[in-house]
Amino acid sequence: MSVDIRVVESKKDRKRFVKVPFDIYKGDAYWIPPLIRDEMETFDPRKNPAYETAETKLFVAYKDGKAVGRIAGILSHAANEKYNTKNLRFGWFDTIDDYNVARKLFEAVENWGKELGMETMTGPHGFTDLDPEGMLVEGFDQLPTISVYYNFPYYSELVTKYGFEKEIDYVEFLSTVPHETGIPEKLVRIGERIKQRSQVKVLKFKRKREVMEIAPRIFHLLDEAFEEIYGSVPLTERQIMYYVKKYFPFVDKDLVKVAVNEKDEPVGFMITLPNLSKAFQKARGRLLPLGWLHILRALKEYEVLDFYLAGIKQKYRGQGVDLLMVLDVAQTALDKGFKYAESNVELETNKKVQAQWKYFNPTQHKRRRIYTKKID
Repeated sequence: MSVDIRVVESKKDRKRFVKVPFDIYKGDAYWIPPLIRDEMETFDPRKNPAYETAETKLFVAYKDGKAVGRIAGILSHAANEKYNTKNLRFGWFDTIDDYNVARKLFEAVENWGKELGMETMTGPHGFTDLDPEGMLVEGFDQLPTISVYYNFPYYSELVTKYGFEKEIDYVEFLSTVPHETGIPEKLVRIGERIKQRSQVKVLKFKRKREVMEIAPRIFHLLDEAFEEIYGSVPLTERQIMYYVKKYFPFVDKDLVKVAVNEKDEPVGFMITLPNLSKAFQKARGRLLPLGWLHILRALKEYEVLDFYLAGIKQKYRGQGVDLLMVLDVAQTALDKGFKYAESNVELETNKKVQAQWKYFNPTQHKRRRIYTKKID
């Protein structure tokens, strides 16, 4: 049967694009359905401020009249300006196990790249680091967090067959919260020395409102902290407020760690949340009628703690600020009864971050890959 590639042009098309993976992964135990409402908003230029510095072209593959694949082409002007490249990103790639479908989807994005004068394609990416990125290549039997993609093992075969090669990998770790042994004494002693010689302290929030007030400053710090990280894109003021309103109402004040200097200026942060993966599976992509209830319950169930974002102001790196926040998170995890901690994605080259996990019995259980290809 022939494969028909259609460009998304209407709201109805966009909803079909969003719902493609719901058919492909139906019944799979490891796929986490995103909220349809959020996905629709992501690709709405009127609502997502990422479109201020980016363009997209969305494609859906049809076979015998049925949607069997999708892909997003993303032209990030912000990224190309920052890295002085002519690169086209791809993301939100999903397909049945059929190379002809995958080939047609990649050809559609690549042809758009040719029209734009681009020289390379990389992905899977999003608009920014706050979108899902990286194709799963290890850990197919592990439940992902809600912030990343899940995909079947055959995806990497389809990608490499088309001519993509590895650009860089992200790794993920699962660690145990040390209820039996407690926080290692060596770390506690080092932490006390850092507090004595440093004027940096980790804030204790009394009310949720205090977290919301400092949230924009955290994202400004994130922009600076991520400046040197692969693929990072600077955020606009509208994007910062967009993410604050979208994510921070759900955070637990005790699970947000912000380090400040003697002037009360944020110099480091760690944002963690109870794992919501099973709740999102029960919600099945919708908040109504009961999806919101599953998510609210999960926010109060302390079994797995997910690390979402962390960063340190460049001037304060190597001074133990990260350790102070890790110790604070570890103590909170003990107090609340968490059993495990998920690192989420970390660049394989970021050895300093990975070194923080070694005291908590880590297992590297997932790996994700960014691929690259020259546009022919």
